[in-house]
Amino acid sequence: MSKIGQRGIHYLQRLNSSSFTTVSASSIEKGQNRVIDASLTLIRERAKLKGELVRLLGGAKASTSLLGVPLGHNSSFLQGPAFAPPRIREAIWCGSTNSSTEEGKELKDPRVLTDVGDVPVQEIRDCGVDDDRLMNVISESVKLVMEEEPLRPLVLGGDHSISYPVIRAVSEKLGGPVDVLHLDAHPDIYDCFEGNKYSHASSFARIMEGGHARRLLQVGIRSINKEGREQGKRFGVEQYEMRTFSRDRDVLENLKLGEGVKGVYISIDVDCLDPAFAPGVSHIEPGGLSFRDVLNILHNLQGDVVGADVVEFNPQRDTVDGMTAMVAAKLVRELAAKISK
Repeated sequence: MSKIGQRGIHYLQRLNSSSFTTVSASSIEKGQNRVIDASLTLIRERAKLKGELVRLLGGAKASTSLLGVPLGHNSSFLQGPAFAPPRIREAIWCGSTNSSTEEGKELKDPRVLTDVGDVPVQEIRDCGVDDDRLMNVISESVKLVMEEEPLRPLVLGGDHSISYPVIRAVSEKLGGPVDVLHLDAHPDIYDCFEGNKYSHASSFARIMEGGHARRLLQVGIRSINKEGREQGKRFGVEQYEMRTFSRDRDVLENLKLGEGVKGVYISIDVDCLDPAFAPGVSHIEPGGLSFRDVLNILHNLQGDVVGADVVEFNPQRDTVDGMTAMVAAKLVRELAAKISK
């Protein structure tokens, strides 16, 4: 666990060693469990409400439901992505554009998009809950959304470490692996970056180790070292680097995924985009995809999209007018249209 990830636990340890208070480990654990149970109850009841609404309206085989995971402490550089979910929601509904997607789906229709709120990550961590248990809470939250047919999760990060518990939950809930389309400047497949197995730079190593993905396609890669390539070979990852994008474009704009598995999961790190389009990210990496490149890949993808995430938007580095928030919001809008049917 990172030093920052241990903050809540250290606080409780200091409290326990205080001459004024003696707190037993069992009392702390019971309190933590109550907070976790309350957090899951809120997600469960909101998902039930939204699921019932969609079912009453009828006609939806799949409906997108937003779930925020405001987690930033597993970032190796800046932790601003923890503040992203409310900024993305604000941009989705800010009124500067209409509520239709490019392919004509109406976001104000609950059969296209609902929202079950956020996993209260900081509140849970403040109780001293470690990352092993926190990742389980995130997975359980995703499963609670999926229990309410026809809801499918579209997760707002947060740093990229959240993709591991989310994809794990989707795979476990569906009963098998999925194909994963991962758009990013980085492969995020280090074995254990800086000693943190849950680092945002190691999430896809955990996903592949767990057998949660059959195929992993990584697109937009332009910051990769020897370990990234070796790990890619180890797990059979299909890595499409930006230096060959002009050659690979036809393949990437005509993908067909998910056959023979439980569907397709899409993970979009906002830094897959060139910083000219999305400056509000922690790791600015020139030479990336254009926004239209990303939309062409998404719009033309053939496959049953069972879940998705948008991660690594950092509001603390965005422009004054919220340019990257609008970019992240449009990614969410178009993903919602892709999932819902």
